[in-house]
Amino acid sequence: MPAYSPALTLGLRLEHSTIVTADLAVNFLGLDSARILGTPFMIMLMEITSRNCVKGHLPEGYDTVGTVVNVKHVAATPIGAKVRFTSELIGISGKRVMFKVEAFDETEMIGEGEHERAIIEVARFAQRVSKKRDG
Repeated sequence: MPAYSPALTLGLRLEHSTIVTADLAVNFLGLDSARILGTPFMIMLMEITSRNCVKGHLPEGYDTVGTVVNVKHVAATPIGAKVRFTSELIGISGKRVMFKVEAFDETEMIGEGEHERAIIEVARFAQRVSKKRDG
């Protein structure tokens, strides 16, 4: 079975928007007015957007897992602001898929970079994880 469907083509693109909530914001700065979208949460949402960009184009039983993240967080976004994440498929190499990822709040770009995911057969992946966990 091929690792991916012929429908998985360069230029596939997905956009996802969300509101920055307290659970997505850093709280270690000490002031509520300084609570902003945390970098790990921005990256997580970029990864989710990338995964969802290709998921519907993969055969039944296949999915992707993140392998590389190279992202800059360039501007702060406060709680309550809307953030838009975009992911564009820019490369396919065997079972590797590469994405250009960006994030924007209502004012400016807040993050950009590249993200790579590996196409996996979920059942086989679960077996390898179980074997590793069980020794």
